[in-house]
Amino acid sequence: MSGLCLLKGGAKQSAMRVFRSLGEIPAGLGPTVASVGNFDGVHRGHRAILAAAIAEARACGVQAVAVTFDPHPEQFLRPGQAPRLIAPNGERLRWLAETGIDAALVLPFDAALARLSPRAFVEQILVGALQARSLHEGRNFRFGRGASAGVEELAAMGAELGFAVHAHEAVRVRGLEVSSSAIRALVTAGDIRRARWLLGRPFAVLSTQARGRGIGTRLVVPTVNLAAYEGLLPGFGVYVTRLAIGERAFQAVTNVGNRPTFGEASFAVESHLLDFEPMEIAAETPVELTFLHRLRGERTWPSPEALKAQIFKDIARAQRFFRLTK
Repeated sequence: MSGLCLLKGGAKQSAMRVFRSLGEIPAGLGPTVASVGNFDGVHRGHRAILAAAIAEARACGVQAVAVTFDPHPEQFLRPGQAPRLIAPNGERLRWLAETGIDAALVLPFDAALARLSPRAFVEQILVGALQARSLHEGRNFRFGRGASAGVEELAAMGAELGFAVHAHEAVRVRGLEVSSSAIRALVTAGDIRRARWLLGRPFAVLSTQARGRGIGTRLVVPTVNLAAYEGLLPGFGVYVTRLAIGERAFQAVTNVGNRPTFGEASFAVESHLLDFEPMEIAAETPVELTFLHRLRGERTWPSPEALKAQIFKDIARAQRFFRLTK
């Protein structure tokens, strides 16, 4: 830790612990190496910063901690303008755990936290609760009331209070700067190929099946509609997808849009399973829809027959995609 290591030899790695308030942090957790952020999507940029924090923590025999917020600060401060998130909090924690981080502190973002000055945030949370000896942040990191401080102010406080600050430059992939906002823009535009580059994995949605056809104790039709979903979805269009229902996974073609051919617009995320077979399912069975390739945009067809002919073409292209990528 830039000369601040108190222990040597490497901490024993175990399953990630989750603390949902400062009061849940156990005595003796610190000292720590920490990183603060929203970590929406836990993309390649996030993982590079967390990997550096983990490596330093292992070298010093201390705990590596990710500090994040629920809800996303924008959802609390500006709910009408807040972005749709790449993934809900449960998925974000799962991806954080996959990085090898030792613990995640999920702070409830409320009026009291929003009012904390940068100094109070550092003293109460980073130094007081976590005993942070080193912090890893992106170069554009902002924190405190009104996001009024950045890494320069953080480093100045660190020099005074006894912790190091490591500012990381943005990760670039194929000429694109990796960020949550860039990924959201690509997914919204339907560009799931480049979104995958930045995420480091295919974009996916975790939900349940909408009530309707096939819902009951068995799935008996080869079509699954996603339940209402508040998170990020790809732009309107037709996609090659993989649909996991519980422990089973199916190849699929998915339409995201308003289905304009049949009159009044009716938004749906509707997947046609290519290798379908009836299976047991309950309304609460988790459904994970992974977007692999965009086939085309949504359009209005002159007749149901024309749409049916196009659907057969979409299915043939999807089957070819799966054959070539098997």
